Amino acid sequence: MPPLSIETHDGHPPEASAVVDQGLGDFNDQAAPLHEVQRLSCFVRDDAGRVVGGALGRRWGRLCELQQLWVSDAHRGQGLGTRLIQAFERHAADRGCTSFYLETLSFQAPAFYEKLGYRVLLARQGYPHGIGKYHMGKDTAAGAGGSAPGQ
Repeated sequence: MPPLSIETHDGHPPEASAVVDQGLGDFNDQAAPLHEVQRLSCFVRDDAGRVVGGALGRRWGRLCELQQLWVSDAHRGQGLGTRLIQAFERHAADRGCTSFYLETLSFQAPAFYEKLGYRVLLARQGYPHGIGKYHMGKDTAAGAGGSAPGQ
């Protein structure tokens, strides 16, 4: 066997990263039908049609992940975040989702999500500047008894 070498980098060299992405994608495709994952989105637009907020995520089976939520500074504090989440969840529920999850950082919105019924499933501390990261979820399945999403 020819000798192998290991190299380290700050950053991700595009060519090498593409090989890793492809290899992992091929492996995952053999193990799980990830082609079934579907993207979901919900947006708020102003009267000129400009996006002033949005929720982006994906679903797979009954699970739905909120990946990004944003409302422009000028439109915060008006309930748009709540309305976006509710519309995003309804859209996902219409497609069969009953379990919802997300990750948020301590300076973002954990208390906001708790008000919407999410609970902390995993908390990780130790990030720089005292920041924590939270994996949060809620299960809306009838009779789910508050089980963690996906269980």
